[in-house]
Formats: sequence, structure tokens, C-alpha cells
Amino acid sequence: MDAPSFNSVLDSAEVQAFATGFPTTVAQLVATLLLLAVGAIFYVWLTPWKEIALVRQGNTAAALALAGILVGLAVPLAVSLSVSTSIKDIVLWGVAAVVLQLLAFRIVDLILTGLPQRIRDGEVSAAVVLVGAKLATALILAAALTG
Repeated sequence: MDAPSFNSVLDSAEVQAFATGFPTTVAQLVATLLLLAVGAIFYVWLTPWKEIALVRQGNTAAALALAGILVGLAVPLAVSLSVSTSIKDIVLWGVAAVVLQLLAFRIVDLILTGLPQRIRDGEVSAAVVLVGAKLATALILAAALTG
């Protein structure tokens, strides 16, 4: 490719849009992933059972429950990311989504009494019910975020 045509490619609207938009995309991704990590850490800290230790011991029910938490947090965060227009927007709505989702998760934990012990005991069926309830709340919260 000769220099004039290479320069014209670099000066094209598509390349300029990418050069402008890519750093913003990366910043938004990092902000959302940080919110996901913080939300997951808070959830693990708040749970009555120690999911990470149970997963390390090979407890499939705990692993499934933890995976459900990650997806349950990611769904409203993804919607928040898709409807936000700036990093400030993402952080504001992302924090709100994480707080509301953690509150909803806690309520589900309280309503579905006995599940924590069953998950500690490795009952996959209990984890499936817990994951279903948490994903349902995630989808409802995600829809609420779209206004």
C-alpha cells in the first residue's frame, strides 16, 4: 500500500471513529468489570456459607450458586452499561444495580430458608433453585433499568 492511500485509510471516518471510541469502550468495560468484582466480593462476604472454600473443596452446589451470583450481577450491569452514556453514568447506575441486586439476593436467601445448609451439604437441586431465583431477580432488575 503506498503512502497516500495508507494515509487516506488512517484519515477515514471509520478509523477515526475507532480511535476515538475504543479507549472509551475499554474504560467502560473496566468500570463494569470492577463493579462486577466488587459486587461479587460483597456477596461472598455477606453469605452465610463460605462459597469460595466450598468450591475449593469440590462442592458442585456451591460452585453453581456462585456462578449464578456472577451471572445474576452481570445481567443488570450489562444493561446498565448498554443504556449509559458516560463512565459516570455507568458507575452511578452500576452501583445502584449492584446494591439493588445484592438486596434482592439477600431477600431470596431469607425467603428460601434452609438452602444455605443444603448448598453446604452439596445438594445441587437446592443450588439450582437458588440460581433460578437470583437470575429471575436479575432479569427483572435489568428490565427496570431500561425504564
